[in-house]
Amino acid sequence: MPNLLKNDFLLISLGAIVGANARYLISRLAARALGPVFPYGTLFINVSGSLIVGFFMIWASERVLIDPRWRLLVVVGFCGAFTTFSSYAFETMAYFEQGQWLLLCTNVLSNNILCLLGALAGMALARVL
Repeated sequence: MPNLLKNDFLLISLGAIVGANARYLISRLAARALGPVFPYGTLFINVSGSLIVGFFMIWASERVLIDPRWRLLVVVGFCGAFTTFSSYAFETMAYFEQGQWLLLCTNVLSNNILCLLGALAGMALARVL
């Protein structure tokens, strides 16, 4: 395997270690602080991850033009492990199976709308800094 490819895997792996552990910590803290009825941790993680990706992609490509390998560390590694679409999907379907229609709709709408707004906010923030 070429050395450059090994370095790419290392960058992705390092970002993923930090992202996965941050996701676990935030999920546990949110459940403890806000209760387990609604997946606030997943919502916060997905919205903040969307903001980070939006900010980083614009900042790194339009503002400072940093080495593209940073995208592997931050976007692919950290945000790829940090954000959690699979948890969002499972939690939403669990509400469906339980007939918790209000929580199901709240989860779908809040994740989709707030994540899109988070990405847009990150992009706008990167452009003004």
